[in-house]
Amino acid sequence: MAQDSTGKRPRGRPKSVWVESHATIVRALDRGLILLIALAKADKISLTELAKKVDMPPSSVHRLLSTLQKHEFAEFDTASQDWMVGVEAFRIGNSFVARTNLIEAARGTMQNLMHDTGETANLGIVNDGNVIFVNQIETNHPIRAFFAPGTRSHMHSSGIGKALLADFSKDEVEKILTEKGQPNFTAKTITTQQAMFEELETIKALGWSLDDEERYDGMRCVAATIYNSHGEPIAGISVSGPSLRFSDARIAELGPKVAQAADEVTRLIGGKKP
Repeated sequence: MAQDSTGKRPRGRPKSVWVESHATIVRALDRGLILLIALAKADKISLTELAKKVDMPPSSVHRLLSTLQKHEFAEFDTASQDWMVGVEAFRIGNSFVARTNLIEAARGTMQNLMHDTGETANLGIVNDGNVIFVNQIETNHPIRAFFAPGTRSHMHSSGIGKALLADFSKDEVEKILTEKGQPNFTAKTITTQQAMFEELETIKALGWSLDDEERYDGMRCVAATIYNSHGEPIAGISVSGPSLRFSDARIAELGPKVAQAADEVTRLIGGKKP
């Protein structure tokens, strides 16, 4: 710790910890995250020792720990009087690991699918009633579909979104369609719940879905669902491209290939198809 010319430790908190780098930083949340990181590194630690590590007053540390404990991010061992990371921190960290494992596990299958079909392969996950594209293997064709990682899409107008909806319960589908709406993007977008439920029955029968120019004019997409170890739909894989290359006859060939690729990724992540 730095000292002044008198040899005494400067009073107050270190600027490196407390100076806000941006006006939007929430100070209390920033302190809580610093504390959680320190807690994770320590395994088990007393309140006094933790306060010293983060250079915060013990009273402030106790309030933050109590808040973290309320949400199960921290736990208190009454026998040893030590604090440790809680189960909720594990759940959140595990969700990141699962997502990372999904992307890595799917990469080889997506590359094979792209080479086999000659079309761009996409990987998307469901989040808060939307599809988020997390990976893409592009074709060499000059005309191709492109979704940057992080691109968010409505489920009702997405091949992956509709494949996932077909595996959701009726109540879940109604909730998503009501909350997110069914905006009309093209002349072929499905904009009513009744029509969507009819579409989902077709998808269930086929085992794969078709985005028939429902999001972008002149673009088609074939998709299928990926499941986790509980048999729950968590993601989807697809191939997409211009309608000129996605004739009805070719779509009939692509559907089973995409479904097979989805089954392969499900197997690779330890999932099971219901």
